[in-house]
Amino acid sequence: MTNDDSIRDLLRGLPVFAAGTPPFDPDTAPEDPLDLFRSWFAGAVEAGVPEPHAMVVATADGRGVPSARVVIMKDLSARGWWFATTTTSRKGRELARNQGAALTFHWKEQGRQVRVRGVAEHAGAEASAEDFRRRPLESRVAGLHGRQSEPLDELAEIDRAAGASRERLEHAPDLAPDDWGLYAVVPHEVEFWQGDPDRRHVRLRYERPDADSAWERGLLWP
Repeated sequence: MTNDDSIRDLLRGLPVFAAGTPPFDPDTAPEDPLDLFRSWFAGAVEAGVPEPHAMVVATADGRGVPSARVVIMKDLSARGWWFATTTTSRKGRELARNQGAALTFHWKEQGRQVRVRGVAEHAGAEASAEDFRRRPLESRVAGLHGRQSEPLDELAEIDRAAGASRERLEHAPDLAPDDWGLYAVVPHEVEFWQGDPDRRHVRLRYERPDADSAWERGLLWP
C-alpha cells in the first residue's frame, strides 16, 4: 500500500458531522443576509464554537492568482464585514490592485459555513488609525513594525523589532502607523451552508448587483 493509499483510506474513515447539526429552515430566513449572519454567529457563540470570529479572507493579485489566510473579524455593520491589516502586506497590496474579496466562516461543530463575495473598501486613514489604537498592546507592537509578508532571515529579528516597537509605543501610546488599513467587505453575494449527516445539505444564497440594490435569494443544489 502506498502512502497515497493510506491517506485516502484514512480520509474515508473519518466521521463527518459526528455531533449532529442544528435545524435550518430557509423559508424562515430574514430578507437581509446580515440579519441571518448575526443569528448564526450568536448561535455559534452560544454553542461554544472556538473562535467563531475567525474567517478566511481570499484576495487575488493582478494576474488573478488567489491567496487566502485566516484573520479575525473586527466588526459587522450594515456596510459589511470588517477586518484590518497593513496595506503593505500581501493582502493589502492585492486589494490595492483588485478590490474583489471573498470570506468564509466555518463553524464545524454545527456543520455550518457562511461564504461572502464582495468588494473590500478601505475605511480611510482616520478610521484605520482609530482601529489600531484600540487594539491590544501586543497586536499594536506587531502592527507597528510591519514588514508582514517580507522575507525573514532569522526569528531573532522579530524579537528585536518587537522590542523597538514596544519602546516606541511606551513613549507615544497614541501612535498609529501610516500603513495600517481597516477594510469593510461590502457583499454582493452571501451563501449560508447548513450541513446534513445524510448529505441533504441546505444552501441558501443571497445576491444583489450592487450595494444599493435589494437582496434576492434562492436555494442551491448541495
